[in-house]
Amino acid sequence: MTRVITYGTYDLLHYGHIKLLERAKALGDYLIVGVTADDFDKTRGKINVQQSLMERVEAVRKTGLADEIIVEEYEGQKIDDIRKYNVDIFTVGSDWVGKFDYLNEYCKVVYLDRTQGVSSSEIRAKQNEIRLGIVGESNVIAKFIRESKYVNGVKVVGICAVEKSVSKEISDNVSLLTDDYEMLLGAVDAVYVISHPSMHYTHIKKALEEGRHVLCESPIALNEQEAEELFALADSKNLALVDGIKTAYSTAYSRMILLAKGGKIGDVVSVDAVCTSLKALNYDDVSTLHKTWNSLTAWGPTALLPVMQLLGTNIEDFTIYSRIGEEKHQYDEFTKISLLYDDAVASIKVGKGVKSEGELIISGTKGYIYVPAPWWKTDYFEIRYENPEESRRYFFQLEGEGIRNEIVTFLRAIERGSVSPISKNVSISMVRLMQAYFEKKKLVKLAKNV
Repeated sequence: MTRVITYGTYDLLHYGHIKLLERAKALGDYLIVGVTADDFDKTRGKINVQQSLMERVEAVRKTGLADEIIVEEYEGQKIDDIRKYNVDIFTVGSDWVGKFDYLNEYCKVVYLDRTQGVSSSEIRAKQNEIRLGIVGESNVIAKFIRESKYVNGVKVVGICAVEKSVSKEISDNVSLLTDDYEMLLGAVDAVYVISHPSMHYTHIKKALEEGRHVLCESPIALNEQEAEELFALADSKNLALVDGIKTAYSTAYSRMILLAKGGKIGDVVSVDAVCTSLKALNYDDVSTLHKTWNSLTAWGPTALLPVMQLLGTNIEDFTIYSRIGEEKHQYDEFTKISLLYDDAVASIKVGKGVKSEGELIISGTKGYIYVPAPWWKTDYFEIRYENPEESRRYFFQLEGEGIRNEIVTFLRAIERGSVSPISKNVSISMVRLMQAYFEKKKLVKLAKNV
């Protein structure tokens, strides 16, 4: 039996893909098709892939040409696969001529002519480009614009900022710079909201009423009823409302959550997350302070994310401990929230005036997951057991701190109604805790040394 193997992304499977698979199939008796994983594609610059891995695998399966489908996840896997599956022939399109000659040492290499005039890139280019606007003032905006250029199908065209003194990097990359939000909405299909949290509800509601899709830096709102109203409005208008916590869209984080949910460390009984950064502030300068995100709004959603995705949103009890730096604006230098579940506990510590080790520890009945600081930007984590020989380390390349993947997920939500990894229940539960803090419910204030 002659065994043949080929690889590809197979995004938006088309006639050219099928013809190539047919020719690969004709080379032998058994065809193995390797479909590249999402994260592996991203390391090769293919962040513009429109379909998820499972969608692409299913499309290849439906052709009926593959005897076996595998997933390509890392550099150098081709040699491992050739050995593992006793492959006789490796084949790929002629646009790769010479690239895989090194595999001749392991099997025969055949380059197949591609079907002219058909490619996934051309198909994607013909799709409608989403015009994206940004509302708010943040140092994240420049990074967001840079990362958006890696994603096919979206273009940042305008920014609404009260202060027009934005950096030259930002102004050079957009055609519209205004302080008129309605003007921005009139020029875009969707908006990225990164204004002060107190303005999120107003900005999101206005955008949804105007028929615009919304990606909002978490929290969605500061009031539970308002958050529920916004999600209901988005649903009624068939619009995307996506919670923007970039950590949720990184490969390492999502794999870690899947492993924990899959029982790798047994039952999860405790989650402890820490997110801090030191930001020098002048508490007497009210003109600056009222525009600044406090510790809980800036870091709370990120810290709460693994807690709620692993333990759920049915919190039985909680207590908030906070060191308040400026009472009028309830600007917290440091906040700790202790959460009690029916069968587990959790804690988060966040601060912009207090520094601590920014690690994440997930404790289970069989072992624990350790993610070193800064865990929210991780490309690495460990699963540790009582017997150190059983412990494992996991590495995943982090591209753009998760922003690229976040934008891709947002586009998929717009185009196909795909579900965000941050559920509506999680988003609203985060808002509920923010509301409790601002309403001083279950809030214990930490005294400052005089």
